[in-house]
Amino acid sequence: MAKKGKKYLEAAKLVDSSSLYSVVEAIELAKKTSTVNFDATVEVAFRLGVDTRKNDQQVRGAVVLPKGTGKTAKVLVFAKGDEYITKIQQGWFDFDVIVATPDMMGEVGKIGRVLGPKGLMPNPKTGTVTMDVTKAVNEIKAGKVEYRAEKAGVVHTPIGKVSFSTEDLVENFNAIQDALAKAKPAAAKGTYFKSVAVTTTMGPGVRVNTA
Repeated sequence: MAKKGKKYLEAAKLVDSSSLYSVVEAIELAKKTSTVNFDATVEVAFRLGVDTRKNDQQVRGAVVLPKGTGKTAKVLVFAKGDEYITKIQQGWFDFDVIVATPDMMGEVGKIGRVLGPKGLMPNPKTGTVTMDVTKAVNEIKAGKVEYRAEKAGVVHTPIGKVSFSTEDLVENFNAIQDALAKAKPAAAKGTYFKSVAVTTTMGPGVRVNTA
């Protein structure tokens, strides 16, 4: 296991790992315990009560954060007669998100093995396969983030930067939580929000009271 640095250990002392904090308290504590000398990303991790091995318990989608992400995404658009397929096959990845029209998905599929592991494959569920390319690009630029439950049912997503006000981060947090609540699969039984934690880049996790 990697040894934690002195700054991290000092910051971790401020967090009571046995306590559950309110959303406001958790975000303020995460900001306070950021240990890096740059404007760190604030992230939230939701552990959901879903079995992602089952097709009827998949949780995937996208939501536009009302206060943005603090980062301007580079969007690559695949439309007719695109030369970027070859560039990507040669190892070019100077973009964050891909948007494609439905008629281009046959071409995009040729590089699916490359895009899939990086989480870059366009998908209708996240609004990145669409005829309305302009709308999709504008939403991404405005702060649209994708979410997907991983193997253990955990969804990781950014909600902004440490420099954001607590109020703005709370608003973004609530937008993500609301989107996940609406995306709850009908087949998922029992407690849906099992645990929630807020953290910053290289900072300690702060557990949130899901009640």
